[in-house]
Amino acid sequence: MPGSRKRLSPEEEGEEAGQARALAPLPAGSPRLGAAFFSQPCVHLARALLGKVLVRRLPGGSILRGRVVETEAYLGGPDMASHSRGGRRTPRNAAMFMAPGTLYVYQIYGLYFCVNISSQGEGAAVLLRSLEPLQGLEAMREQRLLLSRRRKGPSAPLKAWQLCNGPSKLCQALALDKTLDQEDLSCHPDLWLEEGQEEEEEGKEEQTVVCAKRIGISGEWAHKPLRFYLRGNKYVSVTDREAERATGPRLPDELRA
Repeated sequence: MPGSRKRLSPEEEGEEAGQARALAPLPAGSPRLGAAFFSQPCVHLARALLGKVLVRRLPGGSILRGRVVETEAYLGGPDMASHSRGGRRTPRNAAMFMAPGTLYVYQIYGLYFCVNISSQGEGAAVLLRSLEPLQGLEAMREQRLLLSRRRKGPSAPLKAWQLCNGPSKLCQALALDKTLDQEDLSCHPDLWLEEGQEEEEEGKEEQTVVCAKRIGISGEWAHKPLRFYLRGNKYVSVTDREAERATGPRLPDELRA
């Protein structure tokens, strides 16, 4: 069995070591997005993740793939909706302060999980909200039904658009849980990101990105346009018609980090 791949905090690994790892090249021909991709400001990363493909290898060897179609940015200290607001560090949110590309996985309601990816910026991370299933749909259905059977008994098969249209749903479908917290997405053997097919095809028209309010947020940061999704994609968890009618997906100056 390989040793642990959990990252140390920036203080422990040192600034030079962190920079060296972030710039380390990938093997020739590798489809995996490396550490350099994640090393960008939080809002930029949240938008850049759209269209990328999250790949999960299950213990039995099955491969699951889903295109990222919705994200939310959490900016760290000044963001009062962030787990790291005010620079608060706890054992639970430690991954948010680690090098870009570190997975931050937390549990909600004692039952479900949400997965985030750390970015540049102290305590900043991007929540993965929705995926468009591409490969392994039957395995995703089985993963989703496991929890449902334990709680409520047999359920009707889920349609494709229902499999990953929410942060805890995608974690269930891809078997993402707390064991992945603080893992390095750039080099994990069973979970990684790849470029999407659209980005590999030259000349293909880029999909419109919608900037909308985050979901389930209250207080002064409730109306910040920090949720990003691909317009017209049916796998998005919640659409925002007002945001879609706005002229262009531009952010306020203070959020253009």
